[in-house]
Amino acid sequence: MKPQTVLILDFGSQYTKLIARRIREFHVFSLICPGPTVLDEIKKINPKAIILSGGPASVHENNSPKPDSNLMDYCKEKNIPVLGVCYGMQWLTWAYNGKVEAAKQREYGQATIEWLKNSILKPKNLNSSKQTQSVWMSHGDHIDVLPEEFELLAQTQDGVPAVIQHMKDLVFGIQFHPEVTHTEYGKELIESFLNIANLKCDWKMENFLEQEIKKIKEIIPPDAQVLCALSGGVDSTVAATLVHRAIGDRLHCVFVDHGLLRYQEKERVMKMVEKDLHIPVHCEDAQSRFLKKLEGVVDPEEKRKIIGTEFIRVFEDVSKQFEKKYGKIEYLVQGTLYPDVIESSVVSVGGKSHAVTIKSHHNVGGLPKDVKFKLIEPLKELFKDEVRELGRELHIPVSFLSRHPFPGPGLAVRILGEITPERIDILQQADEIFIQSLKDENLYHSVWQAFAVFIPVKTVGVQGDGRSHDYLIGLRSVNSSDGMTANVSELPHDFLTKVATKICNQVKGVNRVVYDISSKPPATIEWE
Repeated sequence: MKPQTVLILDFGSQYTKLIARRIREFHVFSLICPGPTVLDEIKKINPKAIILSGGPASVHENNSPKPDSNLMDYCKEKNIPVLGVCYGMQWLTWAYNGKVEAAKQREYGQATIEWLKNSILKPKNLNSSKQTQSVWMSHGDHIDVLPEEFELLAQTQDGVPAVIQHMKDLVFGIQFHPEVTHTEYGKELIESFLNIANLKCDWKMENFLEQEIKKIKEIIPPDAQVLCALSGGVDSTVAATLVHRAIGDRLHCVFVDHGLLRYQEKERVMKMVEKDLHIPVHCEDAQSRFLKKLEGVVDPEEKRKIIGTEFIRVFEDVSKQFEKKYGKIEYLVQGTLYPDVIESSVVSVGGKSHAVTIKSHHNVGGLPKDVKFKLIEPLKELFKDEVRELGRELHIPVSFLSRHPFPGPGLAVRILGEITPERIDILQQADEIFIQSLKDENLYHSVWQAFAVFIPVKTVGVQGDGRSHDYLIGLRSVNSSDGMTANVSELPHDFLTKVATKICNQVKGVNRVVYDISSKPPATIEWE
């Protein structure tokens, strides 16, 4: 049985994926679709609630993204609750003949709103003794005149509408972002909306596992042979184990050594897979072909697309080898996650893009158009923490599930600028020192992801009583639950000092180390 779904119509906000994530924290399934999705497609999804996301456009623009013109009539007929967030609230105001105008200046950051009336949407933590709420704003337009059918529930200190509600229908609008941690009681407001929709908490991994195995068996014919891209990371390991559970020895896992792996990664992964997973794995040495294709390339998007294409070409070559023994291979399993799909997508209406491609993931936006395989992506609806939860359901050893995330393009996106054998070697050594030091000090499992970055900048230093002019290494360590947002890990200063000293002393070509203290957003976790 499919779980009940909250549909999020995306109008280009970079926070949209956070809304989806927050909803799933309540064990309710959420799905993101482009804002202008036609009503017939929405009906197929059969949502129990709908959220209209924020976005950078203005409702006054001729080509601004808008929902299907019949959406609100459908929601009223089916008694489907609707929540408009930021741009979504402005569109609701415009659609119901209210007035939206441009603010004198864009409001971005912390603000305080005052609740004027009680409502079923109001966070339960806000009782009569506390009527103000600190929220996170990010908008250029605001509501000037409410539609006649709506009432004002909360406003800013300047009297600008912040929360509105339809007097008869289950339609609500909020001018702030409840999905970000900066909004006080934001999670509780989302919970209130889910309660309005009377949603069941039926999004659970044991149910997903059962349904996905059934789906895989239905998609893949009983005599078909399947390739699987296995890197040894959490995502590919869980995907491989899940598909292996469904089709058994018809799954053929391939580990591709593209020359951009961490220090001794190939040896470590092959040993772990053989010892703990008991799944046969073929190791394909493709270092020379990848590095040749990447020679002289500095743009990170181009790197990702080259790597995505070359991965497919490698699997095509491997499949020809395997077909001699097993027969024709049409399917390829990938550990694609929901954030990969979201970050690689763009909402486009009237020829204008309304969402920014953060980066083309090598296994999504970086794939060539002429892929001969039928892709099997059993994790593409899951966030990272959900994948780990699924892995526990599959009884995958902690040694795999506790590994820090590692990007598919590998060190290619941790070496800024041109990729050379020298730079790969420097980064592998520096990264190994950092990661091993975290393990030695029992800090590895206290952070979500840590790694080193090669920065193609030479600085002056003093080493061995002489002048040096060598490269810079950046260290990055963050804490996160799903990779959607992240805060810098507050590692001990003396620990970082020891790591920096080791790297400068032991890695030839490095004389300076810096620590990245940026959060996501505004930065991303990876540097490219």
